[in-house]
Amino acid sequence: MGVDPEKAKYLFGKERISKILLKLAPPIMLAQLIQALYNVIDSFFIGRYSDNGLTALSIIYPLQLLMIALAVGTGVGVNTMIASSLGKGENDIANEYAGTSNILSFIMWFLFAILTFFGMPSYAKMSTNSNEIIDEVIIYGRIVCVMSIAVFFESSWTKVLQANSNMNKPMIAHIIGAIINIILDPILIFGFWIIPSLGIAGAAIATIIGQIVTALIVFKGGYFPIPNSLQKIKYYSIKIYKAGIPNILMQSAYTFYILGLNLILAKFSDQAVTTLGLYYKWQTFFFIPLEAMQTSIVPIISFNYSSGNYNRCKKTLLESIWFGMILMCFGTLCFEIMPIQLLQTFTKDELVLEIGNIGFRIIGISFIPLVTSLIFPVYFQALEAPIKSSILTIIRTVILFVPLGYLFSKLGLNWFWLTYPITEVITTIVGVIFYIQFSKKQSLNNNNKEIQNKELV
Repeated sequence: MGVDPEKAKYLFGKERISKILLKLAPPIMLAQLIQALYNVIDSFFIGRYSDNGLTALSIIYPLQLLMIALAVGTGVGVNTMIASSLGKGENDIANEYAGTSNILSFIMWFLFAILTFFGMPSYAKMSTNSNEIIDEVIIYGRIVCVMSIAVFFESSWTKVLQANSNMNKPMIAHIIGAIINIILDPILIFGFWIIPSLGIAGAAIATIIGQIVTALIVFKGGYFPIPNSLQKIKYYSIKIYKAGIPNILMQSAYTFYILGLNLILAKFSDQAVTTLGLYYKWQTFFFIPLEAMQTSIVPIISFNYSSGNYNRCKKTLLESIWFGMILMCFGTLCFEIMPIQLLQTFTKDELVLEIGNIGFRIIGISFIPLVTSLIFPVYFQALEAPIKSSILTIIRTVILFVPLGYLFSKLGLNWFWLTYPITEVITTIVGVIFYIQFSKKQSLNNNNKEIQNKELV
């Protein structure tokens, strides 16, 4: 199996942008919908089993984000370099980039598994004083982190397929893996027939089995030649991570800012931490359109930028923003109109409902500016401008989120939630400034090239 340059050339270089997004985004959205659904169901069953278990899931969530950051970031780097190589007509190099991804996936998994296995007890004790919750964090965390090898390989193989405009196989793989997870969750958590009740460990095992099935289905995406020299592997690895590090930073920053916010909220109560965790469960569900836009525009922009078609890059950005904002209006309405109903899906805890009723409504305001604050970093990443992409990520997740959360928390728990809309608005403003600067620079470069060509003539 290899990448199809002619198919990619027509799709990314000539097809109408809106038509490309409508072709690429729905399969991704469907796969992510199922993923979000089983995350919600995971919490639903754990919430019925134990309130402590629900808090444990909220605490372990940042580590799961870190795992996804390393896996998906590597895959995005591979995706970007394959699309860039195809744009330049370097088909053999595109295949070698795909082969290098297998080596990198194994290394990332191994390092992550070692660190999380030994560091899990300290992490759990840092997040709560409850011994019962600490035990459940360690049990669930070690299973989902140490046995996560399928996540790392599946992510790279999926991005290889997506770079070749094959969205259907990853979609089918994620749907099947998620359905298996959903079926196994109640069986392993509560027990059934000869299967004993495993509690939170059962939820973790169901997750791992679903991930393995997903990886096996997309496995054919991994049949690519490994470069024949260490020098090549080193060179390709550097290029992959140069393209992928902005995404890794963006996703990893989520880990640290959510951890920071958890620690701030822990000073109020465990229920405040649970509320934040439940928000991120629903966020995963409502952000599906935006994440699909992010995934879809990377190969389009990277291909056209490498081909010298910068106007098509700008058009892709603008259309994806409009699509994203229209779709995110639905999430805003839900958070404003029915926050209690969203919370009651998982818990009946009166304090969680009271906290979330205010928090969800304030957070919902942030959904519209969040579209641009998340798409701009991806846009600059695809344009091979990693510094701008990384700066936007750092501003949002390091400079704004936790410091603002800390400052607002001093005024009270209800004030804390203002962190979200203010952060997204400021990040969007900086992103617009970067976009204007980059566009002017690109326009100047194009004018200089035209002048040089006229002089040669």
